[in-house]
Amino acid sequence: MLAVNDLSVTYQNNEVLDGFNLDLEQGEIFALLGDSGSGKSSALRFIAGLDDAAKGKVELDGRQLSVNGKHQITPESRGVGMVFQDYALFPHMTVDKNIVFGISDQSKKEQKDRVKELLSLIGLEGIEKKYPHQLSGGEQQRVALARALAPSPKLLLLDEPFSSLDKNHRNQLASQVRLILKKAQVTSILVTHDEDEANALADKVGTIQNKQLTIK
Repeated sequence: MLAVNDLSVTYQNNEVLDGFNLDLEQGEIFALLGDSGSGKSSALRFIAGLDDAAKGKVELDGRQLSVNGKHQITPESRGVGMVFQDYALFPHMTVDKNIVFGISDQSKKEQKDRVKELLSLIGLEGIEKKYPHQLSGGEQQRVALARALAPSPKLLLLDEPFSSLDKNHRNQLASQVRLILKKAQVTSILVTHDEDEANALADKVGTIQNKQLTIK
C-alpha cells in the first residue's frame, strides 16, 4: 500500500534523514520511534506532502506521490489523513459537524450515515450534538480520529496523538485506537517517543537513530 524509498531530508544544511525506506501493506500499523529532532515528524510531513525533501520517492496504492524529493500530488489529493497531538477540533462546532468537515461534498444523508457509522466505530454513539469542551481528552482524540477517517483515506498519519494524556490513559487509548484502525482496515503510521505506546498500537515498530530507520 505504501512505499517510501531513499528519503533524505535536510533542514538549514542539517541532514536529519538519510536513506529512509519503508514498505507497508494494506491495513498494517507502523510505529515510528525516535528522540526529539530525530526526523520522525519530517518523514510524516514528506509523506503527507507538507514538505519537500532533498531526495526520495513515495508511492501510495500504486500511485507516485513524490519523485526525487519533489511532490507530484498535492496534500489534499493524496488520500492521506492526519491526526495531531492537539486534536485540532473546531471548538465552535458540534461533534457531527467536526466529523463531516472533510466530506462536505456528500449529501446530508450520506454525511449523517457516515457520522453514525464512525461514532459506532469509535465507541461514542449519541454524542453528535456535544461540543469538544464537553468531552474528555481521550474522547476528543477519538473524535479527531473519526474526522480523519471520514473521507476514507488510504493512509492515516498520527503525529504524537496521545502526548497530552497521562501514561495510563495513553496506553489505554492506544489499544482502543488499534482496534478502531484494524476494523477500518486503514494503513497507518504512528509517530511517538513512547515505546510502550508504540507496542500497544503497532504491528511493527521502527526506530530512527543517526538518520537511519531500523525496523524491529
